[in-house]
Amino acid sequence: MFKHLFTPIHIGKMELKNRIGLPPMTVGYGTADATLTDRHRAYYEARAKGGAGLIVSEAAAINANRKYGLFPLGLYDDLQIPSWTKLAEAVHQYDAKVGVQLMDPGPESISMLTGIQPVGPSAVVGRSHFRSLPRELSIGEVEAVVEDFGEAVRRAQDAGLDCVQIHAAHGYAMVGSFLSPFFNKRTDRYGGSLEGRLQMLLEIITSIRGKVGPDFPIMLRMSGDEHRTGGRTIQETQFIVRALADAGADAFEISGGTIPTVFHAVVPPQGTELAPNAPYAKAIKDVVDVPIICVGRINTPRLAEFVIATGRADIVSMGRAMNADPEMPNKAAEGRLDEIRPCVACNEGCISAVMKGQPAGCIINTQAGKESEEFYRPTESPKRILVAGGGPAGLEAARIAAIRGHDVTLYERRDKLGGQVNLASVAPFKQEISQVVGYLSREVEKAGVKVELGQEVTPSLVAELNPDSVIVATGATPLRPASIPGIDGAKVVSAWEVLAGRSEAAIAANVVIIGGGLVACEVADLLADTHDNTGAMPAIVTMLEMQPLMAMQSVYEVRHLLMERLHEKGVKMINGATVTEITEDGAKYTTHEGEEEAIHGAEYVILAMGSKPHDELSAKLEGIVPEVHVIGDAKEIARVLEATAAAAELARQI
Repeated sequence: MFKHLFTPIHIGKMELKNRIGLPPMTVGYGTADATLTDRHRAYYEARAKGGAGLIVSEAAAINANRKYGLFPLGLYDDLQIPSWTKLAEAVHQYDAKVGVQLMDPGPESISMLTGIQPVGPSAVVGRSHFRSLPRELSIGEVEAVVEDFGEAVRRAQDAGLDCVQIHAAHGYAMVGSFLSPFFNKRTDRYGGSLEGRLQMLLEIITSIRGKVGPDFPIMLRMSGDEHRTGGRTIQETQFIVRALADAGADAFEISGGTIPTVFHAVVPPQGTELAPNAPYAKAIKDVVDVPIICVGRINTPRLAEFVIATGRADIVSMGRAMNADPEMPNKAAEGRLDEIRPCVACNEGCISAVMKGQPAGCIINTQAGKESEEFYRPTESPKRILVAGGGPAGLEAARIAAIRGHDVTLYERRDKLGGQVNLASVAPFKQEISQVVGYLSREVEKAGVKVELGQEVTPSLVAELNPDSVIVATGATPLRPASIPGIDGAKVVSAWEVLAGRSEAAIAANVVIIGGGLVACEVADLLADTHDNTGAMPAIVTMLEMQPLMAMQSVYEVRHLLMERLHEKGVKMINGATVTEITEDGAKYTTHEGEEEAIHGAEYVILAMGSKPHDELSAKLEGIVPEVHVIGDAKEIARVLEATAAAAELARQI
């Protein structure tokens, strides 16, 4: 089935047992001294044990004065070498190879961490979160950066690592900004032309080769296409990779986009094209005779096999897929495809959480980041557990409790499992998230959980079954503030009713949506279309939101694409609007400036004002059952990431 995916390949003189790589992904498990922690090692070791042929750790800094992120790794001091040696030893026991990505953040350095002004090719501010104005490096300082890279690679070799990867992608950080015409305005040998902008990277490769010799593999991460007007195109990338290969680069990992301008192309979220960088990888493979690695939205073994079998790349990087399931390679090799935890590219735990300074996790792999723990420790006192509710939290709690040895029965009052995920998957570009329900449904069955559909848990049922413990995971209900006049009108419906296909508002030609959160925006995306597209049943959608921006709780790259679609579809988004009354054909509202306005002509008003916990059970069970636990939205409204994590933690302790 996977004759290409599990064929060995060489990068230089380094042999990989298969074509599956774990690319560098920041996981946020570091410490102040920038050494690699036990938690890091356990994370990478689990992916090596799971069958990956190549592990490349997250970015490590090459200079103490320029650190990346809140908890960076480093290879700027010989004292850091022993922690990397332990990583090499951990990974090598599974016949996998391991390397490190080296990155100087340059203009993206966080001055609040170092107290030092960021530096870069020119004094040009980037549109980053930090909005720092970098200082232009002198020629001598550029040469010092080149030396820093060489010394960092020497330390990687001394630590017993098998290879390094230089971050040169996304028009970002030191090397990427030197390559970029947007940030490199130099007139000396390090700028002025494409060849000039490439000069520092060529010198870095020469410096590395002078310190580690010709046989230590050097890989480069490059953007095949930067996907921005005036950015580098694939033809320019083809030109520079030939020069880099001639200078001594052994392989190229092909990404895309720029940071932060086109971040959705750097880490493409759900609903975007699968393997979007494969055409660019193929174009680069056509012009150099070294292995080409393709990264980005390669989320299943079959897709990975397709990319390699059709000559688009030689190796695939499957970072988010192996964050979701470290054992994905081994399961694929053994034909256990139904057991693979699916990556749905939600970017909640692996990307968004880290960008907020939190450690990486996963909505479907609650063990991510906890690989060193005895996650499924068998219980010493088996209990009869009743789970009320079959959403993600209830399913995950039931799954882990059953694996640990408890006798678990799950009741769901509807006729299918999934809870709000079933609604979320209706929105455009969100269908992939339904895989969470499919996977957890299979897993609870495999774990021995008894599932009862179409039956609501009541105190009398609990008294009849007499369990030792009840886990209440009954979810949430939509908010419907009684304080708004007209909210009970016949033409006022909830966003949940629209997504569930229970309201003719879904086919109305003119609607008002009250609310501007993610659900509201996704309903607008579902319903809206322009009058230019007469075949698509044009609809006018107006949104009223109290906050200054829409969908601010959404993942950044998801929000970017969502806002782009809403603007293209002509959705009228009114921010700073406090609704004061719902009328027969619209709504009245007060603007941020205190002016009174009104929307007329709407056939329906759709409420998307958030939700509230729905728990009518736990208080009624007092005295009936020894233990009652409330989880998920029934306890506190949160994302799937927090809901499944809390459910897992409860099931591990119960």
